[in-house]
Amino acid sequence: MTNSLQSRLPARSTLIPRNIRVSGRRTSIRLEPEMWEMLEEVAAREGKGVNQLVTTIDQARTESTLTAAIRVHLLAHYRRAAAELGRADRRSNEAAPASVRAD
Repeated sequence: MTNSLQSRLPARSTLIPRNIRVSGRRTSIRLEPEMWEMLEEVAAREGKGVNQLVTTIDQARTESTLTAAIRVHLLAHYRRAAAELGRADRRSNEAAPASVRAD
């Protein structure tokens, strides 16, 4: 294929479709591979399966699509984790003697 033809073709999607059950209903969701990884990690940390976590996300959403609600949930989860880590670092730095504090 020539470069000019390739540039006119639509980009291939990197989204991966998977069938899951939400509130007992089968549905298909398309997410990036990294989002699927994060969804599985968060579900494991919360002691849930992916279907159960997505059902919880679905029940809490108000207006967005389910896929968007999943992405927002994952973003919020990792933001909270980063904030907690930052607070722990500050507390540890404040407790350390001045000679060993990281600035």
